[in-house]
Amino acid sequence: MKALRIIIGIVVLLVSLTPLVKAEVNAIQRSGAITLNVLKEPVTIIRDEKGMPYIYAKSLADGITAQGFVTAQDRLTQLEVIRLISNGRYAELAGEKVIKQDIFFRSLGFFRHAQKHAKMLDEESRQFIQWYVNGINAYIEKMKHEYPYEMNLVKLEPSPWTVEDVLSVLYMIGFTSSGNYESELLFSKLFNKLGPNSAMGLSPINVGPDCNLSAADFSNAFKDVAGFGDISAGGMLSDIPAGEAFARVGSNNWAVAPKLTKNKAAILAGDPHLSTTSLPTTWYPTAIITPQYRMVGTTIPGAPGFYNLRTNYIAIGLTNSYIDCQDVYVEILDPNNPKNYLEGSQSVPFIVIPQTIKIRSEKELSGYKEIAYPVFLTKRGPVIFKTDKIAMTLRWSPVETMTSSLAIYDVIRAKSVEDVKKALQKETMQMFNRSFVDAKGNIGWHTTGRIPIRSQKSSAYPQAVKNGEDNWIGWIPFDEMPHGYNPPQGWTGTANNKTVGNDYPHYLSSEFASHYRFARLKEILSSSGNTTADDHWKYQWDTKNMLAERIAPVMASILSSFDDTIELGKALAQWDFYDDRGKSAPAIFQIVMIKSAYWTFKDELGEALAMEMLKDWYFWQVRFEKMILDGKSEWFDIKGTEEVETIKDIIHKAGLEAISQYGINPVWGDLHQIEIENSLITKGPLKSAAEGGKYSMSGSGETLYRAKYHFNHPFSAYYTASLRMVADMSDKDKVLAVLPGGVSGRISDKHYKDQLKAFMTGEKIYWWFSDKMIKAHTQSTLMLNAGK
Repeated sequence: MKALRIIIGIVVLLVSLTPLVKAEVNAIQRSGAITLNVLKEPVTIIRDEKGMPYIYAKSLADGITAQGFVTAQDRLTQLEVIRLISNGRYAELAGEKVIKQDIFFRSLGFFRHAQKHAKMLDEESRQFIQWYVNGINAYIEKMKHEYPYEMNLVKLEPSPWTVEDVLSVLYMIGFTSSGNYESELLFSKLFNKLGPNSAMGLSPINVGPDCNLSAADFSNAFKDVAGFGDISAGGMLSDIPAGEAFARVGSNNWAVAPKLTKNKAAILAGDPHLSTTSLPTTWYPTAIITPQYRMVGTTIPGAPGFYNLRTNYIAIGLTNSYIDCQDVYVEILDPNNPKNYLEGSQSVPFIVIPQTIKIRSEKELSGYKEIAYPVFLTKRGPVIFKTDKIAMTLRWSPVETMTSSLAIYDVIRAKSVEDVKKALQKETMQMFNRSFVDAKGNIGWHTTGRIPIRSQKSSAYPQAVKNGEDNWIGWIPFDEMPHGYNPPQGWTGTANNKTVGNDYPHYLSSEFASHYRFARLKEILSSSGNTTADDHWKYQWDTKNMLAERIAPVMASILSSFDDTIELGKALAQWDFYDDRGKSAPAIFQIVMIKSAYWTFKDELGEALAMEMLKDWYFWQVRFEKMILDGKSEWFDIKGTEEVETIKDIIHKAGLEAISQYGINPVWGDLHQIEIENSLITKGPLKSAAEGGKYSMSGSGETLYRAKYHFNHPFSAYYTASLRMVADMSDKDKVLAVLPGGVSGRISDKHYKDQLKAFMTGEKIYWWFSDKMIKAHTQSTLMLNAGK
């Protein structure tokens, strides 16, 4: 028995050491030389203490090719996964659990549209993507001996990339930034449940920079509803999973003019918000230096160039604009021929695209099983829901506004704010608010994409198809889209908020992000002057909660009026409204807020629909704030009780539940934590090496230091900055930037998660910009030689 225990102990030790044993096998070549036949001239790859590659090339062509190569070197697994997802082939790796996602993405047709778009590209744009693809494929072909160990573990075999693959990834990125189809479906359910009057009482309230409240305009949406009994009768839409298809991306960014900075040069700050609970990180950082260009920034693996960028001339960042470029349509099937749909009195056949979806299955000898799934299309778009009477289709503007050239190429070559503006006119796939500065001190921002002008003005509810007329009657001209250049106040900024006033002539969206982050940004920047990059870095960590500043005093007054919740009331009354992890008041506020919202809406909507609405914070949050401040609402009365409940009853009930569940003095950081894992390696000996760990978090969904949680999974943060970047145009040596992980996607690499501690603590980390600083921080040098 003793010998057996020794043997078992040795086996366990070897298994536990697997990541270390494999580290050498799993290492990439960072020094020496590699010959690549896709290069025209030699390229030097310098890596710094973070493992970040600085690409020195004699041409942009070789620089982008090398960017593809090092991306594959560091993030090959991630590249393959993101391609599978965008192509609707993720089930080939992840199995049954992602079939619905594959079906949805096949229906949306990212790869199908990529194939069409690739044929339209001009030579310059196609060549730009091809350079990147050549670099990826050179790595896949030549460096098989250093493929990531985890790829073998999950049986993921890389294959050559194409221009179409890159475009498919770009379309997938664009879809997450372009609309409100989920809230359209949600509102249709609310209408079915409540009827038009009560449902309109829940329509989102948006706040623009003029701080005027405006509810979404649903007036035109109901004109034709009476003709569609399938909708008004309810039940027909209950199987559509609104709110689940995508994690809505957010972000903060701002640009500050020289008159507000110490060094009298413009500063750009940006921190794009994404789900950050999984490694590797979303963004991949590189620098490309040629005789004509010097640029450093990040892109998403699979997309060439840069999304967040600093050059000698400009710096640029992005936020989601929440612009509505998606419409859902209710289409009637021909009762005499269910293979057709009706355009007025005309019966039109669906376009049918057969699909075969491969699904990984250990039960099959081949390792896969296959299912057939036909994609149905009308002239408006793919069918996303179908019964024996109706079909619901989803229309999306980028697939109708393809251009021959790509903004991504022109942006990196821009030398001024004016050049950036010209480049962004070509950006049709992605609906971002781009903020930018230049070396001359100009600042600006502009909304990108193509925004349809609708004949019905607003588009907050699925449109009823009555005839063949097109309700998209044009496109908002680029110069009329939201923007701002060199404003008198000396700063611009966006935080996914409504960026226009109530007098803006075009419909943009029925739902924007709650305005609390922008309100705090406005408060900070309007009172700031003589600032430095370090100051703006601190602003990214700001935890003041502007929602709490407005409604916590109401909560405090109510809770203090009851003996059994008086301690909660005292804590809120003494709070400075900063969501710091060591405090009790932020925890009390968040607990009472979500429980009050739940009890306000649950009885009228039912458990399932209430939770579906409450998961969409932007749909209800500002509306709920207004209800609390007004102090009166029919929604506060809990149906089925003899009493008529008021806001006082609701908040007291929430306070009692808070005490029962969390005690008198809950600590925000004890409840509010983020756990970072690896989505592919969830068990086995590599799990501990693959995961990032659990961290206590300050902030909330309402603070500039973003740490948002799912309403139905409080208080686990899942949605925070996926990058923090501050670029001071007067600093010729460096850019402040940190990732919630590291440069590498290889789980045994020392740069896989080496920035996590700094990301959580606020420690400053830099991208190096000047040759002097790159040389001073060089850790390795790899020569990529041209030739066979």
